[in-house]
Amino acid sequence: MKNIFYIVMISLLALLVVNNPLSDQYVASLKGQSVPASAANTLMDEIELKAKEYEVPPSDAKIDPVWKAMPGLNGLKVDIEASYKKMKKDKEFNPEKLVFKEVSPNVHLDDLPPNAIYKGHPDKPMVSFIINVAWGNEYISPILATLKKNNVQASFFLEGRWVKENPELAKMIVDAGHEVGNHSYSHPDMKIISAGRAREEIQKTNQVIEATTGKVPTWFAPPSGSYRDEVVQIASQEKLKTVMWSVDTIDWQKPSPDVLINRVVSKIHNGAMVLMHPTDSTAKALDQLIKQIQAKDLEIDTVSELLSEDRIITNVK
Repeated sequence: MKNIFYIVMISLLALLVVNNPLSDQYVASLKGQSVPASAANTLMDEIELKAKEYEVPPSDAKIDPVWKAMPGLNGLKVDIEASYKKMKKDKEFNPEKLVFKEVSPNVHLDDLPPNAIYKGHPDKPMVSFIINVAWGNEYISPILATLKKNNVQASFFLEGRWVKENPELAKMIVDAGHEVGNHSYSHPDMKIISAGRAREEIQKTNQVIEATTGKVPTWFAPPSGSYRDEVVQIASQEKLKTVMWSVDTIDWQKPSPDVLINRVVSKIHNGAMVLMHPTDSTAKALDQLIKQIQAKDLEIDTVSELLSEDRIITNVK
């Protein structure tokens, strides 16, 4: 009778071992096999399994045959631990609660040979206002007021001679939180002047901007968009990258506000750099222009922000 009891007990134990999912997992690991997906039944396992679906590879900076130097863009990788902490209360996977870490590209703007930059990365839903200032003093204050009202930062490219003659306006621009760049000292045609003169124009402007505002420019906008490759090289040697534009208001022709707005909005795109000046047309159109650009789900920020590799996380699926 005892023998029969021991036989039954051994049989039951063997059956439990064979049907135990932990045993399956252990045996599978011994055989070098991956654990079946059905075994990954915890929330952490599910996040790890699905993370790849939501990851975005980084994009390297490059020289485009048309648009010259183009910035890179960070990729995205799911932060498993942080995502788990946000989901563990509900105990279920929710893609809206995924937390991402940015992944840097392998090639950056600084790695590229000196080239002009016409726009930002095409996958970055942001644009910048490039406001070149050598005249138009009476429109500076209303433009600053409109930018403040809409909580928008712009990049003002200042002529050095203008800064010397209008230090209070230059400081007003900086005090309002805007970026300032180098627009030469006396507004010459940078394409035809000598290399020595080009360097002097850039150096003098940086010096007067720093002395007046405390800011050291890192961007150079050649007057009238006229330059040659040697000027870009000289600017680079002075620690300045050369920027152009991809959308032009042509505000110096004094268009009506509606014409200016339609001209810009019809051509606006991810990464656009919008050229403008302190004019009556721009001052009157700016408020509606900002609203219509933002209605297209585009952020407006400085050139430095636009050309950075940082992503706008709200744009992630």
